[in-house]
Amino acid sequence: MDLFDYHLNQELKTQAPLAARMRPRTFDEFYGQEEIVGEGKMLQRAVLADHLFSSIILWGPPGTGKTTLAQIIANYSKSYFVTISAVMAGKGELKIVIEEALERRRLYNKRTILFVDEVHRWNRAQQDALLPSIENGLIILIGATTQNPYFDVIPALVSRSRVFSLKPLDEHALEHILTNALHDEERGYGKISVEMDEDARSHLIHICGGDARNLLNALELAVESTPKDQNGQIHITLQDAQESIQHRAVRYDKSADEHYDTISAFIKSVRGSDPDAALYWLAKMLHAGEDPRFILRRLLILAGEDIGLADPQALQVAASAAYAYEYVGLPEGVFPIVEATLYLATAPKSNSSLAYFKALEEIEQNGAGPVPVHLMDANRDKNTLGHGKGYQYPHSFEGHFISQQYLPDELMGVRFYEPSDQGKEKPIAERVAQWRNAQRQALKDQFSQWADQPLTNKGK
Repeated sequence: MDLFDYHLNQELKTQAPLAARMRPRTFDEFYGQEEIVGEGKMLQRAVLADHLFSSIILWGPPGTGKTTLAQIIANYSKSYFVTISAVMAGKGELKIVIEEALERRRLYNKRTILFVDEVHRWNRAQQDALLPSIENGLIILIGATTQNPYFDVIPALVSRSRVFSLKPLDEHALEHILTNALHDEERGYGKISVEMDEDARSHLIHICGGDARNLLNALELAVESTPKDQNGQIHITLQDAQESIQHRAVRYDKSADEHYDTISAFIKSVRGSDPDAALYWLAKMLHAGEDPRFILRRLLILAGEDIGLADPQALQVAASAAYAYEYVGLPEGVFPIVEATLYLATAPKSNSSLAYFKALEEIEQNGAGPVPVHLMDANRDKNTLGHGKGYQYPHSFEGHFISQQYLPDELMGVRFYEPSDQGKEKPIAERVAQWRNAQRQALKDQFSQWADQPLTNKGK
């Protein structure tokens, strides 16, 4: 490094964003994640003793300390530390890192710790390329990811690593981080006079969403944009804080865990008949920019799966909401979505439509039985083969019902559909029970096995 490079690096350090300048360098400066790196915890002990012999994956939301922990490990370790970003580096760069690590081990017997930021961004081939070097101990991997590694990192890499789950920072940790930034004379605002009202502090801590970077970015904007008063003091009010971070950060990635976890919570709340929880998760999704069509598709599915004939109107309401949204769009299109959500959440519930899968399972396991002759199409082979002979037209009889066989012989008496006693399905259950009893009585002489076969779902 020449004099010009050194001068540039020093300038970058002093002019870096506050969040970068205040990045902790030791465990004493690191706040939060005590269950992982608190005093006496395994990871801290291993790092302090420089005995990090297995690879680790740090998984958590942005601003929770993943990169910071990696740099702290680098500060304590005598190993050679290499940092690459999976967003920028490919298989070629990884090959160079591995070759240099091999040469370093051969010449100096020195280990290499490789920190890969956003490790989930590497494709399978890139992750596979790292496996042999981890397997033989040439490289210790520290991977950082905001995505669930059990889904977005190959199983072979996960099985060779310890996964540590980092949580959003609590208010106690955020309070320490904010205070340090205000008082640190070297990297923070300790050399200038900054007074921050208590309600302004509370606002930043509450709105940052457990994200230390978000908190420090907001603090920096508030301090740098607020002029000094006549006494040379910067006074940060609640209004200043609100303008610096107007909306709480919502952790939501439409291709990651928050997407699937939130829609799961939404559907389970509607299914569980909790309209308040359903509205909460709906608001989170729409606020975070979720596609309303995705939500409406899930409501359509739920209307058929979890409500069904207990309230057939539910499917019509969901379909109407989807239709209305296409005409209205956002923001007003939220009203039909809300109406459908509330209707479905407060409707009586029945999952009797799952009876279809019982019938499907029967066919998959035992094959499809033959169609009884009297149910066959009589238009083609009535005279030659007798197809359709004996069929009785239900509308010709009282009540528009006549007892006759509809299932294959070997399934006589089997019940797939079990009506619930909820909502409008209750009278359906009563009618179906009457028809089944009448059918049983009328046909038990013809099919004697009915006399002893219970009317239950086959195999249940």
